[in-house]
Amino acid sequence: MNPHHERTTRFRALHQRPEPLLLPNPWDAGTARLLAHLGFEALASTSLGAANLLGRRRATRRQILDNLRTLCEATPLPVNADLENGYADDPDEAARMIGDACACGAAGGSIEDASADPAAPIYDFSLAVERVQAAAEAARRLPVPFVLTARAEQLLYGVGTLDEAIRRLQAFEKAGADVLYAPGLRTREQIRTVVESVARPLNVVMGFADPTITLDELRELGVRRVSIGGGLSRVALRAFLDAAQEMRAGRFGFVERMATLRELFAAFPE
Repeated sequence: MNPHHERTTRFRALHQRPEPLLLPNPWDAGTARLLAHLGFEALASTSLGAANLLGRRRATRRQILDNLRTLCEATPLPVNADLENGYADDPDEAARMIGDACACGAAGGSIEDASADPAAPIYDFSLAVERVQAAAEAARRLPVPFVLTARAEQLLYGVGTLDEAIRRLQAFEKAGADVLYAPGLRTREQIRTVVESVARPLNVVMGFADPTITLDELRELGVRRVSIGGGLSRVALRAFLDAAQEMRAGRFGFVERMATLRELFAAFPE
């Protein structure tokens, strides 16, 4: 079994156990290696983190794939790819992103029904399902057992109800998605309702959920995967801004909060 096939096989298996897979989101080689050193079992790219790294509101298709390749090459861990809407409206064009992500070394990837069009932020139901079906067919043609995640984005954009999001997730499941994902789930009851409404593993992103919910509670609710999206990037940038503002004011107490060189060098190669 080649290393890429082994990663994807391992990534798929991590979704089948009762304990949720903690899937943190690095944005460059250094953060990926730090997370691997801390003992995480898999990683996920973040399109927001990639955009933050580049100083852009949204990264381009090429920039997303280049960032993904960097993450996949940084550690031996499986990496799930945040592919946004596949950078295309057409189902077949969007599905090309699945093969491109796999070529970068990804063990899985997500396709979402957010259009990137502010005037109509969510694709209509039938087009959204067609896009997932095309992505699933593309994933099945790959030489590795690529894990396809389908995302229903209505709650995140304030468009539609929980019932409508569940309807989409159920349709995405029938269309061939391996993992389901509805960013914007906030409460324990919402999470429980979605878990009980679908048969595939559910990813919950804690960047939008009630932060008092613990991993143990998520396991009891039946969640199989837990991510943070661009949360770690935003926390890091908050610390950067706070320190820079302190420096601008002529104070330097922030140096007491720096990571030590020993902590960094323990995770980084020569």
